[in-house]
Amino acid sequence: MRILVAGGAGYIGSITVEHLVNNGDEVTVIDNLSRGHRAAVHPAATFHRLDIGDTAALDGVFAAGRFDAVMHFCASSLVGESVQQPLAYYQNNVCNGLTLLDAMVRHHVKRFVFSSTAAIFGEPGTATISEDSPKSPLNPYGRSKFFFENILKDADEAHGVKSICLRYFNAAGATAQRGEDHRPETHLIPLVFDAARGRRKAITIFGDDYPTVDGTCVRDYIHVSDLAQAHILAAQYLATSDRSDAFNLGNGTGFSVRQVVDAVQHVTGLNVPVEMGARRAGDPAVLVASSEKIRKALGWNPQYPDLPQIIESAWKWVQSHPDGYQD
Repeated sequence: MRILVAGGAGYIGSITVEHLVNNGDEVTVIDNLSRGHRAAVHPAATFHRLDIGDTAALDGVFAAGRFDAVMHFCASSLVGESVQQPLAYYQNNVCNGLTLLDAMVRHHVKRFVFSSTAAIFGEPGTATISEDSPKSPLNPYGRSKFFFENILKDADEAHGVKSICLRYFNAAGATAQRGEDHRPETHLIPLVFDAARGRRKAITIFGDDYPTVDGTCVRDYIHVSDLAQAHILAAQYLATSDRSDAFNLGNGTGFSVRQVVDAVQHVTGLNVPVEMGARRAGDPAVLVASSEKIRKALGWNPQYPDLPQIIESAWKWVQSHPDGYQD
C-alpha cells in the first residue's frame, strides 16, 4: 500500500514507518520536526518537512502521492503542558487534524488510522479498560483526542472516510535503529535510565500506599513495535472491511512503578537511586487497557509482552545512541 504517515519522525511514528518499509509498503512521511527527528525517518521513506496545518503544502503532497491510507501521529501529547496551554493543544490536535482530514476528502483518500489515547477514558471505575468504558477525559490532551475521534465519526457519515482509532497508554521499547528521544523526556522508562546513568539525581516514585502488589501505581506498557504492527493491521483491515472502528491496545497485565525500576536495575546491572514522593492528584492505582477486541477482530498479538523484553530493547538503543538522535 501507499501510506502517508503524518508525524513519521516522532517516536511511534518513525518505528511504524520502519515496519511499513519492512512490510514492503511505499511510505511518505510529513513532519514539522517540532518534536520529531529527521534522523529517525527511514531512508527508504519520502520525507516532506511541513505542518499538517499548511493547506497548500498538504495539497502538493496529496496531489503527488495518490495514497491508499493516512496514519496520523503528529499530536501534541504532554498532559501537563496541555493544562498550561490548552488552546495550543486544541489548535494542533483538533484544528490541524481537521486540515489534514479535509485534504484527504478533497483528494479522495478514504482510509485513516488515528493514533488516539486511553486518556480519553479519564479515571474509569474499573482497572481494566474496554472500548465500552465511559469516556470522561480529565485534561485538554485527552479531550482533544476524544473530540477528534468524534469528528472522524462525522467524516465517515458525511464523506465516507473510514477510520480506525487506536487507544493505548504507555509506549515503550525500541528497535535496533530507532528509539525514544523526547526533549524534554517525560516517560518513566527513559527517566529511570537517566537515573541509572547518573544523568538525573534520582527517580521519584509518587506514592507507595496504593492497593497494588507493592503500593506503587500500576500501568500498561506496550512495546512500540507491537503498536506499529497494530497500525499496519488497522490499515489492512480498512482496505478489506471498509468499516470504521476503535480498538484499545494493551498487554492486559500492568506493571507497577517499582517493578519498572527493579527491571531496569536487572537489565542494566546499574543501581537506580529512588526518592519517594507524595501521591499526585488524579493518579489512579491501576490503569490497564483490555485488547481482547483487536485480538479477535484483527488478529493482533503482542510479540513483546514481557517487561524485561521491553526494557532490554530500549536499553540497547540507549547504549548505541547515548545522546539520542544526532540531528
